[in-house]
Amino acid sequence: MLLAMPNPTGPTNEELRMLIRFLRRAANEYKAGIWDYVADLLEKPTRQRVEVNVGRINRLVNDGDVVVVPGKVLGHGVLSKKVTIAAWSFSKGALDSIKKAGSEAISIPELVRRNNRGSNVKVIM
Repeated sequence: MLLAMPNPTGPTNEELRMLIRFLRRAANEYKAGIWDYVADLLEKPTRQRVEVNVGRINRLVNDGDVVVVPGKVLGHGVLSKKVTIAAWSFSKGALDSIKKAGSEAISIPELVRRNNRGSNVKVIM
């Protein structure tokens, strides 16, 4: 008699799974709990994943801040501050708003490489 294997849990997107593994290793290697927290948020089901508009980011940050969005950045609203935003993905409208404001949009692994301890990084949800 064959036993059925349980269905895998977590994201099925291979890139996202690799990013989560990368964040868990970075959290252990650099003793930075922020990367574990971001990995937990990225591991949520698709319907519970974070989506943040640039207008919300504009309200919550100051010039020069570094922000990580454990999900997708959307383009609704206006961004008027120069910030660095790292996210899993960006909509086309969000990228346009970020460039127009003179801000920077980077990937989460790039942020980990630049600031492996995660100091002074804001998590926006």
